Amino acid sequence: MKTPIIIYWLRQDLRIADNQALHYAANNGTVLPVYIWDEVNSQEFTLGAASKVWLHYSLQNLNQNLENKLAIYTGNPLDILLELCTRYKITQVVWNRCYEPWQINRDKNIKHHLMTKNIQVTSFNASLLWEPWEIQKKDGSYYKVFTPFYRNGCLQATQPRQPLAVPREISYFQAENTLAVEDLSLLPTIDWYSKTLTDWQIGEQGAQQKLWWFVEKALYNYKEGRNLPAKRYTSLLAPHLHFGEISPNQIWYVVKQLPEEQNIDCFCSELGWREFSYSQIYFNSDLPWQNLQRKFDKFPWQHNQDKLRAWQRGMTGIPIVDAGMRELWQTGYMHNRVRMIVGSFLVKNLLIDWRYGAKWFWDCLFDADLANNSASWQWIAGCGADAAPYFRIFNPITQGEKFDPDGEYIRKYIPELRQLPTKYIFNPIDAPSAVLKNANIILGETYPMPIVDIKESRQQALDAFKAFSAE
Repeated sequence: MKTPIIIYWLRQDLRIADNQALHYAANNGTVLPVYIWDEVNSQEFTLGAASKVWLHYSLQNLNQNLENKLAIYTGNPLDILLELCTRYKITQVVWNRCYEPWQINRDKNIKHHLMTKNIQVTSFNASLLWEPWEIQKKDGSYYKVFTPFYRNGCLQATQPRQPLAVPREISYFQAENTLAVEDLSLLPTIDWYSKTLTDWQIGEQGAQQKLWWFVEKALYNYKEGRNLPAKRYTSLLAPHLHFGEISPNQIWYVVKQLPEEQNIDCFCSELGWREFSYSQIYFNSDLPWQNLQRKFDKFPWQHNQDKLRAWQRGMTGIPIVDAGMRELWQTGYMHNRVRMIVGSFLVKNLLIDWRYGAKWFWDCLFDADLANNSASWQWIAGCGADAAPYFRIFNPITQGEKFDPDGEYIRKYIPELRQLPTKYIFNPIDAPSAVLKNANIILGETYPMPIVDIKESRQQALDAFKAFSAE
């Protein structure tokens, strides 16, 4: 008897291990793996420039793992799926669920239309440890504070699903008239990305290597070391997770097999923060553009394009901020502690709307993730769920002194300050003229003067917060 062809529609699950939809399709028929570049539905949430580069190479890796059978298309997924089902007499489509609001709406619409054509649709969770609707309070409302969400919700819920192995046998169907990855034009015409990719191995194998490197070399000091940007104690798994080259379940169970201790608990709680972000965007579909705390709709943001541009270029005159922004531009990544520092500086010292920061990160980060990006920016701005209070303002100078005490991170990304003694590298304006001269630094020429006074801008932010809170 001829086995049925089952379309497996890939999205943010670009792997073959621990892949529920692929597993189901392989066990129940011949698999037609399909990827559709969808700019019809994504609109303003189309991937940023850095993420497109990552996707290009991730799809190439995936296609190799799928024995070069990946059918690639561009356009409206509903039209393409219907056309494939008609052409090849297919009656089953499977996918792993996506959780961004626009994706949920799109998928509901596609499922409805396919089912009216007597095409069976089966979906799975391959991206989260827990479904957002599974983690709710006893009264049926969703959690707005992380600690009870994680401790009382996640850790008291059913254990995350055990990872699946790669199916023993996969019979693939080769579709006709498909595109090559290159036809999607994901790479920019100007090659700014080759140097950026030198530290990354994109794809499923690279994700696994990164996980095991982290477990063997860095996890033992994660709780303390994760805040040191000059050292590598973080996993660097975020872009692999976003594109589904590795699942959170795979990470969770590798780590949970180790003897329980504080570094493991701390790392697992960071996976919990990812779940929390997805919970927030699931229950608040306008999270990417709307203040979760609506009182912030009246906040008197300033619209200073020159200061925004200085922040984007890493030319603020505040070394730890500039180092972070240059790391972002040069590597497609920024250390998490530094993300908090540069975010606080933008929204509280420059009084620039958090949405400008979110948009810049969306375009520049390899790991740009709508849930994480939106929730994190709202957190640092003080307007989100479980947000840092607006009056909690990072001092970027003391943050640099505390977390980059030798100035190693600053020197790496700001070469013009390399010769400056560590005592002055966090705030060069304090350096005597003779010290600056010996370091070949002319403030305002070789390195910018600070675009704001830290103390004065902090007070200005506090005054603005008090004024709008009193209304």
